[in-house]
Amino acid sequence: MNAPDAMDTTANQPLPEGPRKIRSLFLSDIHLGSRACRADELLDFLKAYEPSNIFLLGDIVDFWAMSRSLYWPPEHNTVVQKILKKARHRVRVCLIPGNHDEALREYVGSSFGDIEVMRDYVYTAADGRRYALIHGDEYDQVTTYHRWASILGDVSYTMLVHVNRLLSLIRRKLGVSGHWSLADYAKRNVLRAVSFIGDFENSVVRNIKKRGLDGVICGHIHTPVIKRIDGMTYINCGDWVDSCTAIIEQYDGRMQLVRWTHPAEANAASAVAIAEAPVA
Repeated sequence: MNAPDAMDTTANQPLPEGPRKIRSLFLSDIHLGSRACRADELLDFLKAYEPSNIFLLGDIVDFWAMSRSLYWPPEHNTVVQKILKKARHRVRVCLIPGNHDEALREYVGSSFGDIEVMRDYVYTAADGRRYALIHGDEYDQVTTYHRWASILGDVSYTMLVHVNRLLSLIRRKLGVSGHWSLADYAKRNVLRAVSFIGDFENSVVRNIKKRGLDGVICGHIHTPVIKRIDGMTYINCGDWVDSCTAIIEQYDGRMQLVRWTHPAEANAASAVAIAEAPVA
């Protein structure tokens, strides 16, 4: 495994209050249709930004969860309507399906309500760097070759997220500030999970590097991060069932990883920049 190169970070830096104009917004793993989806937080987050482009990098709708039990509350529908409204108002919206919404891959090349459906995309940032936009499940050996194990893991992860939300509620009641995730703790401290994440990241970087690009922006493993691996910029958006994170691009090309937190844990806007890739 290649050791990550040094990366500039911005540790828990509150972003300015009020709606912020940004060049692009990257979201993945929202999992609409799942009981674990944190749609209310996402709706608040979407009010805080005015992007020119929105890229949805897979697992936006969770058909796996919906096949187990039908769940579609009003706030999930509001998320869809809000994104469609932005697309109607000259915001470019592109969807790259993931494994949980892989049925949408049949419609690659089509548009739904001004939303473009793509298999993948090469995105040129304002500073000239080119990033591959993918979901990432094609680099996950478990998802690709052992679907039953992937579904079992998805159910287990969802249970872990529900337990974590209960713990977060208890922490807030006790006045304990700051973000802490049981699911994230397990991923970073269970040896097999750590190995899986490292293998996934290196597999993605190794394959994208062959395409002569500068970096990659993906999702899939619900592990938000910006870092350098083997001379490439690896960016993962995270998710909206546990971490509530996204990637934003400023107009100078800076890529920032931001976390949407509980209002009591940050400033009024509740947006905190936790990592940043400097401009080229």
